[in-house]
Amino acid sequence: MGEQESDKFNFPLEEEKILDFWNEIKAFQECLNQSKKKPSYTFYDGPPFATGLPHYGHILAGTIKDVVTRYAHQKGYHVERRFGWDCHGLPVEYEIDKDLKIKGPQDVMKLGIDKYNDECRKIVMRYSHDWERIVSRLGRWIDFKNGYKTLDANFMESVWWVFKQLFQKGMVYKSCKVMPFSTSCSTPLSNFESGQNYQDVIDPAVIVSFPLEEDPTTSLLAWTTTPWTLPSNMALCVNANSTYVKVQDKKNDCFYILMEPLLSSLYKSEDMYIVVERYKGESLRGKRYTPLFPYFIEHEAKGAFQVLTDDYVSEDSGTGIVHQAPYFGEDDYRVCLAAGIIQRDQELICPVDETGRFTKPVEDFLGQHVKDADKNIIKALKEKGRLIQDAQLKHSYPFCWRSQTPLIYKAVPSWFVKVEFLQEQLLENNKQTYWVPEFVKEKRFANWLRDARDWAISRNRYWGTPIPLWVSEDGKEIVCVGSKAELQELAGLTSEIKDLHRESIDHITIPSKRPGMPPLKRISEVFDCWFESGSMPYAQAHYPFEGKDKFESCFPADFIAEGIDQTRGWFYTLLVLSTALFKRPPFKNLIVNGLVLASDGQKMSKSKKNYPDPMKVVEKYGADALRLYLIDSPVVRGENLKFKEDGVKEIVKNVLLPWLNAYKFFEQNSCRFELKECQQFLYDEDTMQTPKNIMDRWILSFTESLLQFVRQEMGAYRLYTVVPRLIKFVDQLNNWYIKMNRPRMKGEYGSEDCVNSLQVLFRVLFTMIRMMAPFTPFFTEWLYQRLRPIIKGYPGDKQTASVHYLMMPEPRISFIDKNIEESVSRLQSVLELGRIIRERKILPLKTPLREVVVIHREQSVLDKIRKLERYVCDELNVKSLTLTTDKSKYGVCLTAKPDHKVLGARLKGSFESVSKKIKELTDEQLQQFVRDKEMVLAGEKITTEEIRIFYSFSGDTSKEMSNRFEANSEGDLLVLLDISQDKSLKDEGVARELKTLVQHFRKKMKLVPSDIVTVLYEIKEDDGYLSEIFDRFKSSIEEDTKTPLRPYTLQVKKSKIVGEEVQQLKLTSATLRLVLIKGDATDLSSEMPRRKKPPVGYVNVVLCNGSDQRRGTVLLQESVDGPMIDTSVLSKEAAGVFGLWGRKVRLFFSTGEAVNCDSASLNGKTIYATVGPQKFHPHMALEEEEEEPFSDYCEFKREGKVNYLLLENPVGCKIPSEIISKLKTGN
Repeated sequence: MGEQESDKFNFPLEEEKILDFWNEIKAFQECLNQSKKKPSYTFYDGPPFATGLPHYGHILAGTIKDVVTRYAHQKGYHVERRFGWDCHGLPVEYEIDKDLKIKGPQDVMKLGIDKYNDECRKIVMRYSHDWERIVSRLGRWIDFKNGYKTLDANFMESVWWVFKQLFQKGMVYKSCKVMPFSTSCSTPLSNFESGQNYQDVIDPAVIVSFPLEEDPTTSLLAWTTTPWTLPSNMALCVNANSTYVKVQDKKNDCFYILMEPLLSSLYKSEDMYIVVERYKGESLRGKRYTPLFPYFIEHEAKGAFQVLTDDYVSEDSGTGIVHQAPYFGEDDYRVCLAAGIIQRDQELICPVDETGRFTKPVEDFLGQHVKDADKNIIKALKEKGRLIQDAQLKHSYPFCWRSQTPLIYKAVPSWFVKVEFLQEQLLENNKQTYWVPEFVKEKRFANWLRDARDWAISRNRYWGTPIPLWVSEDGKEIVCVGSKAELQELAGLTSEIKDLHRESIDHITIPSKRPGMPPLKRISEVFDCWFESGSMPYAQAHYPFEGKDKFESCFPADFIAEGIDQTRGWFYTLLVLSTALFKRPPFKNLIVNGLVLASDGQKMSKSKKNYPDPMKVVEKYGADALRLYLIDSPVVRGENLKFKEDGVKEIVKNVLLPWLNAYKFFEQNSCRFELKECQQFLYDEDTMQTPKNIMDRWILSFTESLLQFVRQEMGAYRLYTVVPRLIKFVDQLNNWYIKMNRPRMKGEYGSEDCVNSLQVLFRVLFTMIRMMAPFTPFFTEWLYQRLRPIIKGYPGDKQTASVHYLMMPEPRISFIDKNIEESVSRLQSVLELGRIIRERKILPLKTPLREVVVIHREQSVLDKIRKLERYVCDELNVKSLTLTTDKSKYGVCLTAKPDHKVLGARLKGSFESVSKKIKELTDEQLQQFVRDKEMVLAGEKITTEEIRIFYSFSGDTSKEMSNRFEANSEGDLLVLLDISQDKSLKDEGVARELKTLVQHFRKKMKLVPSDIVTVLYEIKEDDGYLSEIFDRFKSSIEEDTKTPLRPYTLQVKKSKIVGEEVQQLKLTSATLRLVLIKGDATDLSSEMPRRKKPPVGYVNVVLCNGSDQRRGTVLLQESVDGPMIDTSVLSKEAAGVFGLWGRKVRLFFSTGEAVNCDSASLNGKTIYATVGPQKFHPHMALEEEEEEPFSDYCEFKREGKVNYLLLENPVGCKIPSEIISKLKTGN
C-alpha cells in the first residue's frame, strides 16, 4: 500500500539529510565558484564572541543575514560570506579572572601578562566548533574556514593602520574624563557600552545637611543616591534661576535651604515647616559650608566647599542642591573645573582604586568596596548629626554588560578619539544609508549621533590589541606605529614580528630622536574591543597591506544586519571610523532587528530557564520552521518578540505541511498520469503557454504577482512582508486552486486537461521554491530534488544540482491578469459568505441545495463571477447560480439595532435618542453605513462595532422568502442561499456523505490513488433507505472515489483486509460497516459467500490427526439465554462432531493447550483437537483463522424456544434438506 508522505514526514530528519547532501556536493563552495565572475555584493558579518553558545539573538541575526545573502546570489551577484570572531576584550578576560580567581591588576602582574594572555588564548575559541555545527544546522551558508579573528596578527595590524590614520589627522588625545567604570573588570567602558545594560535596583537615597559657615544654624540640604561619593565632596551646586527657600522645621527647630518646588521630597505636608525666606539660586553662589569629612580639607584654599551654580540642576528630584564629587560625576567634573576648584593637569582626587575599593586618605572606610561602604557612610553621617533623611529609591541603573555588576562613574586617564567635531559629517553619512526599519535610523541612531561624545578607546587591560603609541618618559615625544614593518624599522629589529599582543611587543623600545634621552616605551593600554569591531571592514581584508584595489572597489558594504542594541555599538563605531577615514558611510543597507524575549516578555535567562533551548526546537520542528517564525515576526521590524514555541509549531502546521501536501498531490497525480497514459511527464519552462482554463490562469497570475512582490520587498530589505504573503499563497494554492481543480488533475476531464493542469501546478511549485529558497533552504532543496528529474535539461547538469544554484526567476508579465485575480477574489468572497450561511444554519457542505443568488449593484462584478459559475455551484454544492443587480426582486433589506452593551455604556443619557434614530435608518442609509463604516446620528459618531445589522425580507412574499433564503454580505456583495430541502436533495446529500466516508477511509488507511482496493459495505437499517441510496448512486461514488464498492456477502481472508470501520451516518439513522480489502473487485470471484454468525456462542474446531485436518463447529449454547457448556463437555462435543465418541480428545489454542478455560472467552475463536497421545504443534495451526463459523446454521423451535442447528458439521457432512424442513415445520 502507498502512504501519504506528509503524515509521517519528519522535517528535522529530512533537513539532516539535506545537510549531508550539501556537504557531499560541496554546495556552498560550488555556489561561490559558479558566481565568481559576477559582480560582487559585499556583506560584513558582525563578529560574535565565541565564549558562549549561540542564543536566539544570534540565530535571528544569522537568519536575516543568510536570507539576504542567499537572495543576492540568486539575483546574480557573487557574495563572499566570511564568519567573524570577536576574540579580545572583557568577555574573555572576565572568564579567566573567574577561573584564576584574579581580583585586580596586581594579580595579573604577579601571574605575568604572557601567562595571562596564554590562558585567554586557550578559551577564546572554546565553542567555535559548536558555533559552526549550530550555524550550519540552521541552514546558514557562511565561510568558517576563511573567517576572520580579531586576534590574528594581520587583523591587529590593520587596526594599527586605522589608528595611525586618526593620529595623523590630529584626532587622538589623552585626557582625564569621568567615565562608566566596571570595578569587577577593572576597566572603564564607553558610553555606548554602559548604555547596553540598565537594570532596576534599589539604592539608598539620603538627604544630608551642609551648615553654612556664615550661619551654622542654617544648613543647605543635598540629596544623593550614591552616599559613597560623599567622602570626596568638594562643592555644592544650585540652579541660579530657580527659587530656593529657607524653612524652619517645626519638629527640630532647624533651618534648612532647598529648592521650593521640591519641598515635598522632605515634607509630607505644609504644616510641617515655616517658610522664612525666598531667593533665587544665584544669591547662594559662593556661600561656604562645613565639609562632611576632613579628608580633602586642604583644598578649601583652592575654592572647595562652596556653592556653585549650573543649569543642569533640575526640579525633577531631590532637593535642588546637588553635591559635587568632581572625579565621580561628569557634570561634577565640568562644574568644578569651570569654577577652578580642580585643574585638568592636577593629580586626581580619586580615593577609589580599580577594584572599586577606598584608598587613602579615606581612612574610615579604607579597603571597603564603595557599594558595600554605603551603609557605613550613612551610619557615620547619622553619628555626626548630618543625616536628615535615610530612604531608598528604585530606579534604573547601568550595569557592566559582562560581569552583571553595578557600574560606578570614575575619573580615569584615557586616550580618546575626537568624535564631537564629526557630528555633521556623521549625520550626513547616516542620511546616505538605508535602514529597515527607518525610524531607528531617523530617531534612535540620529539622536545618538547628535549627542556623540569623544570616544574613549583605551582600556587598562591585557588581552586585546595594544595601542601602538610609544611615548617618552617626559611625554614630549610620541610615536604612533601603523604596521609591523614600521615597528621593526623604528626599533631596529632584525627578526620579523609575528604577534602583536602585549607579551610580544611591550618590551620593544624605540630610540628617542633627542640625543641622550631614554628610549620611548609603549603605553600599557589596549584598544577597546569596539574599536576592533569598528575596524572590521578593513582589518578582515588586511587592508591596506593586501587586496587594496579589491577592497576599495567593494567599499562600502552593500549590506549589514544586527540587533537594535548595536545602534550604540557596532553600527556607531563603523560609521565613526569610516567617516573619519574616508568621509563615507561604511554600508549602504542595514536591517535592524529587535530583541527576542521570553514568552512572558522578560529577558531570556539561563538561570530562570524561561525559554526553550534553540536546538531542541530545531530537533522538534526543523530549522526552516524556526527561520520562518523569526522572519514573520515584529522582531524584523526592530520591535521585540515574545518567543513562543507554539509559534514555530504553527509554521509547520500552516505553511510547511500544506506546502508539502501540494507537492504530494502533484506527485501522486503525475504518477497516475504516467501509469495511465504510458508517457513521461516533463516540464519545459520555455515552451509553456498561457493556459485556457480560468483557474489555471488565476493561479499563474497570482504566482507571478507574488514573485513581483517578493522581488520588490527583498529589494527594499523588507523581509517581514514576504512570509505573510507566503502563508496566504499556500492557502490559495491548497484550499482554492488544488481543491477546486482536483477532478481535472485526476484526469476526470480528459488527458489533455489533466496534463495542462499538472503543468500549471508544477510551474507554481517550481517558481515557489526558487522564491522561497533563501527563507526555507532545506525544504526548498528537498522539493527541488524531487522536481528536478521532471525539468527538461536539468538532470545531469552540475549547474542545476541544487536549488541554491538557480537564479531568482523574472516575473512572466504575460501571465499576470489582474482582472482574473479580481474575478477569483470575488468568487472567494461568494464562497466564504455561502459557507458561513451553511455553518450558521448547520447545513453540512455535503448537503446539496437548490440555488444561490448573488446580488451586486455593478453588472461588471457579476460578469466576473459568471465566468466561474461552475466553481460556485461545485464548491457550495448548489444546483444553480442566479446573478442579479435587482435586490428589490427578492425583497431583502437591511435593518439595524443598537448594541445596548457597547453603545449604551458610551452614550449613557443620549442613548435613547440615538437608539431611536438607528431603528429608523433605511436600507439605503445602512448600505452607505456599511461602506463608510461610520455615520453621525443625533450629533454622535457611530461605528460598525456599535450597531448590529440584520437582513430581513419585506413585501408580499416576505414570509416565503425568509423561510427559503438566508442572507449574508460583505461590502456591496450580497449572497442569498436557498436553504429549503426536499427528498431528492437529501438523497444526493446522503450519497455525497457516502463518498466522503470512502475518501476519508482511504486517507485514514494512508492509501494513494494508485493503490488498487475494494470497499465492502454492510448496512444495518430498519427502512432500507441507505440500501436504496447505494443502489442509485453506487456508480457515481465509485467514479469519484476510484474505488469499487461491493456488498459484504463473501468471505475474505484476513490477509487481504486493509482495515475496517463502522460509521453512524449523520443524514440517516442507518449504521454502515466498511471493510477495505486489497485488489480489484474482480479478485473476489473466487471467494465463498459469507456465513452468518449464530446468535449463540460457538467455537470452531480443527481436528489435527496426522496429515488430515477436518473442520467443524461446536455451539456453546442451545439457546440465546441458555448456559455456556464447560471445557470438559466441550471436549466431548468436539469428539462427537468428528465421530470420535469415547476417544480422548485434547483441545489446544495455536499458542498452547486449552485447560480450564472459561467457555465464554472461546466464543468466535478457533481451537485445535488431537486424539489420544498425539501432540499439537504450532505448524498445525491454520494460516488464517476465520471469523465466521465453519458451518451455516438454521433456526427451529422446540417447546416454544428457538434452537439452532449447524447444517454442515463437520465440513463436508451436510444435513439432508428434508430433515431441516421437518425441524423447521415441527414435524
